[in-house]
Amino acid sequence: MDFFESAYRGRPPWDIGRPQKEFVELVRRGEVTGSVLDIGCGTGEHALFFAAEGYDVWGIDATPLAIRKAGEKAAGRGLQVNFLVLNALDLSRLNRKFDTVTDSGLFHTLSDEDRPVFVDNLAAILSPAGKYFMLCFSDLEPAGYGPRRISRSEIQDSFSNGWTINYIRPAVFESSTREKGSHAWFSSISKK
Repeated sequence: MDFFESAYRGRPPWDIGRPQKEFVELVRRGEVTGSVLDIGCGTGEHALFFAAEGYDVWGIDATPLAIRKAGEKAAGRGLQVNFLVLNALDLSRLNRKFDTVTDSGLFHTLSDEDRPVFVDNLAAILSPAGKYFMLCFSDLEPAGYGPRRISRSEIQDSFSNGWTINYIRPAVFESSTREKGSHAWFSSISKK
């Protein structure tokens, strides 16, 4: 059984029952604009938060169980979000553009080989003035817990051609199993 499908049979540590604070602060600062795509949306907490704030929102995840749970949450909260089962390496199949794209914990799951494929797909669906906001595990986090760590230079290298990195700053990846969370990077990236 797929790791993520198995994880969503219970409550995975990254599913904290609310959006990560970094994404809440984005809305408060007015950085989220227009239509929103949440990539690797899991059970939908970020997508549902954006919808409750009045945005036109789509959420995609490759795990059918996560998408089913996200749809149930949307129905229970009376919110409209377009949830789809879709691999993040196939974003171009959406055949539409988004002004804001968010990623909470997907980028650090990608292999070195998959990163350029993802970045190309991201370019295909991000509107010309759009922004990609990404929260990923940082290489500052000690080994032994959680997913692969990402360095600042790996983010810079992945988005070096045709992109502008607005910022990469230290952040916290909140978790249901770690009171203080884990070291993370939070990035704002735009197409050139």
